[in-house]
Amino acid sequence: MAVASGFANSLAGGSFNCDYLSSTSSLSSSVDCFPHQVRLFGSRRRIKPLVYRTRSHSLSLKCEVSSNSVVKNSNKESRTSSLSALELLKTSAADRYTKMSSSIVIIGLNIHTAPVEVREKVSIPEAQWPQAIRELCSLNHIEEAAVLSTCNRIEIYAVVLAQNRGIKEVTEWMSKFSGVPVTELCQHRFLLYNQDATQHLFEVAAGLDSLVLGEGQILAQVKQVVKNGQGVPGFGRKISELFKRAITAGKRVRTETNISSGSVSVSSAAVELALLKLPEYSSSTARVLIVGAGKMGKLVIRHLVAKGCNKMVVVNRTEDRVAAICKELTDADIIYKPFSEMLACAAQADVIFTCTASKDPLFIKESVQALPSVNSEDGGQRLFIDISVPRNVEPSVAELEGARVYNVDDLKEVVEANKEDRLRKKMEAETIIAEEVKQFEALKDSLETVPTIKKLRAYAERIRAAEVDKCLSRMGDDIPQNKKKAIYDLSLGIVNKLLHGPMQHLKCDGAGKRTLSEIHENMHALNRIFGLDTEISVLEEKVRAKVEQNQKQSS
Repeated sequence: MAVASGFANSLAGGSFNCDYLSSTSSLSSSVDCFPHQVRLFGSRRRIKPLVYRTRSHSLSLKCEVSSNSVVKNSNKESRTSSLSALELLKTSAADRYTKMSSSIVIIGLNIHTAPVEVREKVSIPEAQWPQAIRELCSLNHIEEAAVLSTCNRIEIYAVVLAQNRGIKEVTEWMSKFSGVPVTELCQHRFLLYNQDATQHLFEVAAGLDSLVLGEGQILAQVKQVVKNGQGVPGFGRKISELFKRAITAGKRVRTETNISSGSVSVSSAAVELALLKLPEYSSSTARVLIVGAGKMGKLVIRHLVAKGCNKMVVVNRTEDRVAAICKELTDADIIYKPFSEMLACAAQADVIFTCTASKDPLFIKESVQALPSVNSEDGGQRLFIDISVPRNVEPSVAELEGARVYNVDDLKEVVEANKEDRLRKKMEAETIIAEEVKQFEALKDSLETVPTIKKLRAYAERIRAAEVDKCLSRMGDDIPQNKKKAIYDLSLGIVNKLLHGPMQHLKCDGAGKRTLSEIHENMHALNRIFGLDTEISVLEEKVRAKVEQNQKQSS
C-alpha cells in the first residue's frame, strides 16, 4: 500500500490500515502478551504479575477506520462543511497517526519480577551490548536502544516509533537471543513508558531500585552503558541524554542524601550472608576461596578484609588483576591461583564466593560431590555464595548433603537490617528524583518540536533572503555597504519578532505554563499552516524507510 494513498483514503472516510507498519515477522499465539495492568509498589510502583487475555488470533495490531463511517458521517456533511480545515484534519484518522510521537519504553526483567533462573538466560554480557543495540535498531519500529544487564536486572531501553509494535519486536528479539519463549518472557517482564521509564532509570541509577538500597555499583554500571554506547549507531540523542541525566540524578542523590553511607553492595551483602550462615566460632578461621577477580570479586575481597578475614585464595584467569588488588590491600594475604587449579582450591575451602562472567556453571554436582568433606568444626557443609548471573554454581549442587548454595536472590535476608533508616533516606532521594525527572521530561518534550522549529526558521529565512535580494536588485549596484547592512538587519529583526510568538508556543520549559498536548497541537498546527510537513508524518517516514531498508538487506 502506498503511504500517501492510505492517508488520502482515510481522509475520504475509507479504511485506514496501518498493517504496513507491522514487524516483518508475525507472532501467532494463544496468549496476548501485551499487559492490561501494571500496578504500583512502595512509594512508586510495584510490578506484579500481569493480567493477560487469551486470544485465538495473531498478535499483529491494526488501526482501522471502518468504511461504515462514510455512511454515518454523510448526515453530518452540511454541519462539517462549516468547520475550518484545521478542525476537519484534527478529527480525521490520518491526524490521529500523525499526532503520535516516538516513545521511550523499558522492556525488562528484574529481581522483583523474575527469578534468577530466568534472568540468567536473558542476561546480555557487557561485551555484546553494542551488537545488541545494532540488532535492536535494525527492527522496523526501534529508533534508538540501550542495554542494562546486571546480576539483578536485564532491561532494554528503546525509543519506539509505535509502542505496541516496538514492544512486540523487542520481546521477540529477547526470545531469539535467549531461547526463552515469548510467552514465558511475558509472564516475567515489566513494561514502563515515557515518564515512568525515566523515573525508573533515575531510581535505578540512584540505587533506589536495587536489592540493597543505595548500592554504589549500579551507578558505575549505568555509566558503563553510556561508555559502551558511544559511537554505536542506535545509541542516539534521546537515549544518550536519558542515561546522562540518570547519572546526574544518581550522583545528586548520593551527595545530598548520604544514602550510600552505611549501606551495603551486593558483594558486601554476600559477605554478610556468609558470616550469618557460618558457625560463630568458625567465622574467623574459615578457609575462603574467591573465584573471579573482576569488579564484584574485588568488592568481595575488600569486604572480607574489612570483616577481619585477611587470608584467602583467589582464582582468576589472569594474575594481573589479583596483583593489583594485593598492592591495594597490603595487609591481606591473598594467594593467586589459575583457573586450572580451581577444583583443587575448592577442595581446601570452607566458603566459596563465585563472581565471574562465565555463561556455564563452574561447579557442577558431580565435581562438588567428589570434593572432600568439610570439618564438622566449620559446620560440616561447604558454603557456596554465588553472586553471578548467569549462575556459576549448578542448582543441583544444593541437593548434596555436604553443600549449601546461596545466590543473589537469597541476599534479601541481609538487607532487612536498618530498614527504617534506609526508607527515610529513600523519601529524601525521591524528592530529588522528581526534580530531575521534571527537568528531563521538559528537555525531551522540547526535542519533539525541534524539527518544526528548524523547518519554520528555514521557511522564514528563505522568504526573508529572497525579498532582501529582490529589494537590493531594484535599488541598483551603488548602494553603500552600511545601507545594505541596515536593510539586512531590518529584515532579520522583522522575521525574529514575527517568529518569537510561535517559537515560545513550541517550547516546554518544565514550568507548567503549557501542557505537552498543547505544545504538540501548536506544532501540528504550524506544520499544516506553513506546509512544513508533507502528508506523510515524520514517524511514518522513519518507519517506511526502515521497512524498505530491511527488505533490501533481506533480498
